[in-house]
Amino acid sequence: MLPQNSTLVDLLQHRAIYQPQHTGYVFLSNGKTEEIKLSYQSLEQQAKVIAARLQKMNLMGERALLLYYPGLDFITAFLGCLYAGVVAVPVYPPQGVQQLFRLDAIAADAQVKIVLTATTLLGDIQQYFSPTVKFAHLAYLATDALDRNLASCWEKPTLNSDTLAFLQYTSGSTGNPKGVMVSHGNLLQNSANILRGFNHNTNSRVVSWLPHYHDMGLIGGILQPLFGGFPVILMSPASFLRKPIRWLQAISGYQATTSGGPNFAYNLCLQKITAEQKATLDLSSWEVAFIGAEPISPKTLDQFAEAFAPCGFRREAFYPCYGLAEATLFVTGKAQKAEGNSPLPPENEEKRSNVWLPQTNKSEAS
Repeated sequence: MLPQNSTLVDLLQHRAIYQPQHTGYVFLSNGKTEEIKLSYQSLEQQAKVIAARLQKMNLMGERALLLYYPGLDFITAFLGCLYAGVVAVPVYPPQGVQQLFRLDAIAADAQVKIVLTATTLLGDIQQYFSPTVKFAHLAYLATDALDRNLASCWEKPTLNSDTLAFLQYTSGSTGNPKGVMVSHGNLLQNSANILRGFNHNTNSRVVSWLPHYHDMGLIGGILQPLFGGFPVILMSPASFLRKPIRWLQAISGYQATTSGGPNFAYNLCLQKITAEQKATLDLSSWEVAFIGAEPISPKTLDQFAEAFAPCGFRREAFYPCYGLAEATLFVTGKAQKAEGNSPLPPENEEKRSNVWLPQTNKSEAS
């Protein structure tokens, strides 16, 4: 299905050529207002701008700490690193003593050479790192303030499926965070596994509030839609936690087919969403309600299915799954039924989704 030795750079280039105006990403401000969209063409152009700047700084093969609040700036920076052959290290901006300890540990362990962030965060981050001797060597780059003409200076690096793409750090809840080395090949293979397991297709549409620095949010919520060539609607975790109804409103409003999260997310909806709010929801499009990342309670599944059945939610949409950073993400999930939305046979794989496939010419692919 995929050419040998492929990378995420090849994948995004393919999307930018054959689906240039296709909306890949939408970010909802405050979880409800559409803030900005990114087409694949725009996404690739912004990735090239960032990559060209990193190449001018001679950082290929080095590690870059990515510190962004939820939004599209993180996605362009992550892919910009890959376009430059720089190893991305996603971490949430420092907040609180525990976060500071985790950030210090990750920055030191990864031996990062540069911090990528947004203009609004740059001053605070420089102020945090600069006084510390062990981080005196760090360079800083606000990726949202770069000259767009830099894109023409980008040179495609020599990469293959074994090239290290990013370091995924574990939570560090039982000790210092530990980095997992994830290659381009790891990401593409796991993305293919998710696509098959979730039965994604050309009509798939994802809603995700999951943290972008966590493997479920990054690989499942951001990279899986890119791999399959279908859109994802994103919101910040804080928007969901403050008002859980925003999650289900996004699924309803965009008629999403795939969305999910840990067990607690479904419980939070049960606790916080009122009968009046339920009356406004249409969840009939929700085909894959994945649930994982923590122990799954059958009671939660039963209660959620009963509570939201009047909104069109079907209990069979629940997709219990298991994954871990050490395996890239997805390991196993619910066996799908042989009828209904079952996977197509391998010989018809191209009909399942506009998954990245070699094309003979541009007109046939559009």
